[in-house]
Amino acid sequence: MKKFDKVKIHENVSLEKYTTYRLPAKTKYLAYPENVKELVKLIKYLREKNIKYKVIGGGSNLIFEHDYDGVLIKLDHFDKLEINDTKITVGAGYNTMKLAIKVCKAGLTGMEFATGIPGTIGGAVFNNSGAYKSDMGYIVESIKVLDPNLEIKTLYNKDLKYHYRTSFLKDNPEYIVLEANIVLEHGNKQEIMDVIEDRKKRRLMAQPLEYPSAGSVFRNPPDNFAGKLIEDSGFKGAIEGGAQVSEKHANFIINKNHATGSDIVKLIKDIKSTVKEKYNIDLVLEQEIVD
Repeated sequence: MKKFDKVKIHENVSLEKYTTYRLPAKTKYLAYPENVKELVKLIKYLREKNIKYKVIGGGSNLIFEHDYDGVLIKLDHFDKLEINDTKITVGAGYNTMKLAIKVCKAGLTGMEFATGIPGTIGGAVFNNSGAYKSDMGYIVESIKVLDPNLEIKTLYNKDLKYHYRTSFLKDNPEYIVLEANIVLEHGNKQEIMDVIEDRKKRRLMAQPLEYPSAGSVFRNPPDNFAGKLIEDSGFKGAIEGGAQVSEKHANFIINKNHATGSDIVKLIKDIKSTVKEKYNIDLVLEQEIVD
């Protein structure tokens, strides 16, 4: 790899700290560009040299089945935050939970759903992360992206085609989120904090937060629940290597004992095929298996 003045590059990095599954896979290079100009220079170089690359956020939705033979790019330096009344401009590398808690404490409502969602704003915008019948599609006004030609463009909410756990960006991953404009509303601070506390208690009771995971594995099918389908198919508590289908919530796979990405992928494939066979329902994976 070429040396870049304003891109910190690490070699042969374990991804255990960079994925919420805490998987043992490694990446050949991990790069941290300081700004958009350096990001563009880095990507141009990687394209010229035909080196594989991928931009990642907090790794809260990723499964690395194998070592990554390329460059993973993290936008941690893209952490700008401006709050102007109810309008927030925030960089792609800013932590989603940190922002959600910050605005809720300021008495702004609309982002309560995100106080339990790990990862970065870029990832949340990309995946249309959500919970409690709300998601990023309700609050994102516009985003700034690097398009496939490495030009900075603005995309508006209508351009992003937000639907349940998907977006234009998921179908066009060559677009890189740089920052987002989010619009919230004034609310009652005490009521907002009460909602957050109540949901936190419910999550602790219903989700296996004591183990590494990447949240919900599958999207809920229309008028149904993935967790119920998985449980009714006999997979609750199922074990593959160090991975297990949670006994607390069947739509969670947990890293119980030094699981590998292959352990998790094997459970995912078995669940999908069994649910399809039993109920003729194609479960849609909410997480991403990285090639």
